[in-house]
Amino acid sequence: MEIQERKMKVQKRQSVVLVPYPFQGHLTPMLQLGSILHSQGFSVVVAHTEFNAPDYSNHPEFVFHSMNDGLQGRDMSMPSIENMHDLNENCKAPLKNYLVRMMEDDGDELACIVYDNGMFFVDDVVTQLRIPSIVLRAFSATYLHSMLTILQKPDKYLPFEDSQLLDPLPELHPLRFKDIPFPVIDNTVPEPILEFCRAMSDIGSSVATIWNTMEDLENSLLLRVQEHYKVPFFPIGPLHKMAPSTSSTSLLEEDDSCIEWLDRQAPNSVLYVSLGSLVKIDDKELIETAWGLANSEQPFLWVVRPGSVSGFQWTEALPEVFEEMIGERGRIVKWAPQKQVLSHPAVGGFFTHCGWNSTLESICEEVPMICRPILGDQPVNARYLSQIYKVGLELEATERSVIEKTVRKLMLSEEGKDLKKRVVDMKQKIVAGMQIDGSSHKNLNDLVHFISSLHSRAPLMPAVGGILTSNYIPSKTIIES
Repeated sequence: MEIQERKMKVQKRQSVVLVPYPFQGHLTPMLQLGSILHSQGFSVVVAHTEFNAPDYSNHPEFVFHSMNDGLQGRDMSMPSIENMHDLNENCKAPLKNYLVRMMEDDGDELACIVYDNGMFFVDDVVTQLRIPSIVLRAFSATYLHSMLTILQKPDKYLPFEDSQLLDPLPELHPLRFKDIPFPVIDNTVPEPILEFCRAMSDIGSSVATIWNTMEDLENSLLLRVQEHYKVPFFPIGPLHKMAPSTSSTSLLEEDDSCIEWLDRQAPNSVLYVSLGSLVKIDDKELIETAWGLANSEQPFLWVVRPGSVSGFQWTEALPEVFEEMIGERGRIVKWAPQKQVLSHPAVGGFFTHCGWNSTLESICEEVPMICRPILGDQPVNARYLSQIYKVGLELEATERSVIEKTVRKLMLSEEGKDLKKRVVDMKQKIVAGMQIDGSSHKNLNDLVHFISSLHSRAPLMPAVGGILTSNYIPSKTIIES
């Protein structure tokens, strides 16, 4: 009887339900977080939308639950505000019904829900069911700080004139008006977009925030943002390095044959080019990029995602002579195993959109960057990479001569070597934070303890964890709540 009882105690684990935002840049860090939590003894349930559902076979350790998102038949190649609001509304009932069933079952104890800030409907559900929730921020503290600052006083920043594009944003050095972290239309940000971003930045009744960043990289901004929210912060990044699982999280099929091509290239000679999983460009930029790469005379591996060139299926807009002219020096693929590519000895530079996952992956593999930001957090990340961290070069125009010059500067010049030295130093600081006595490792231990004790704590009580500790005394809020 005693053995049976002990066995039941061992088998009854705490479960955590993860609710990812259904886009690659958000789904990846959530699945990596799931892998981390599973390795710490939690059962992990992933409640996901039908749109962009993850591949179950890559994560046999998780339980998956599909929620009816009501988006069937809609064009989701670029997320619209209307679609994202509908997604949040449509998923409320499916998630609530599933959680009620979970709580009624005599299975693992439900410890908490962790949701991406883009799935803000979760707050309504957990408030009704009295379940503790934690928000995952899949981007930098720098980005959120800039967003909060502008949301607090939008009239101070919007609208702006064309002549102000290169002027500094007040209180947000080194950002300029062209780096505003919102979709800009006619030099302003429409009110529906501001409202959506307010909803995304609100944590509702959540008891903590998990960050895919590091104290060593963003400590001062994490502290400033925390003064706004006044809940425990757990910066446990970089998640892709902290996660024990190396399973693919990609929604697109990866072309592994490019690794064989990289094997034939000289060390640090190849420029890897990828603008991520969501960005679209026009055919003019595709052609200018192609000639810029060709004229640079540097080897390159170029990801052109199907559907990423407006009005074309893939690379039909390229001149017929292009591939013939570059021969073996260049390789174009539809999608690549990015972490494997960046860690390859042949890769010496990354021409990137500066999404946060790509940024962290590049730094962790000591690869300096050419920054070509387009939307969301990318302009903020790019500006910090080029002006503060100095591990990237800003691409000043998408013209072939500028691209050629920037590629050659990164790959061949003394300035490029300096960028490489600095990115090596950044990587070493990140690695130190992942060691047993490092900040990310300690914050992960605190997070595990925090989640484990949630069932015995009133949902809104402050707690030890991350940067915020039990002896924390709120100072004057930098960004007024």
